[in-house]
Amino acid sequence: MVTDDPTLTNPQLYRLLWENEFVRVLEYLDDPGARSTPHDHPNSVMVSLSGFTRKLRSGGREFEVELPAGQAVWLPAQRHSGENIGDTPTHTIFVELKGDAAGEPTDVLGPQTSHR
Repeated sequence: MVTDDPTLTNPQLYRLLWENEFVRVLEYLDDPGARSTPHDHPNSVMVSLSGFTRKLRSGGREFEVELPAGQAVWLPAQRHSGENIGDTPTHTIFVELKGDAAGEPTDVLGPQTSHR
């Protein structure tokens, strides 16, 4: 269950593209130097539409992530804030899972880029 919905906490950065009872699809777009306030994501698949470098923060921890354009990654349920620390805009799509598949927030911060 999303408590701090990013479309409400950061409406200038997140836009709802589509939703049904199983998934919600969000677009995220920012410019270098932009920051988001703390918000929650359920288990999600994130697809990078642009290459970017970001710093994520949660519970006193920081994690830097750099992803190329066109990469799909798993994002475990988490609460974080972020900052674009690169030279390019961040443009991503989030496919957020709902119901039992949404998961509870974990200690994991950032995306998991390995796949099978």
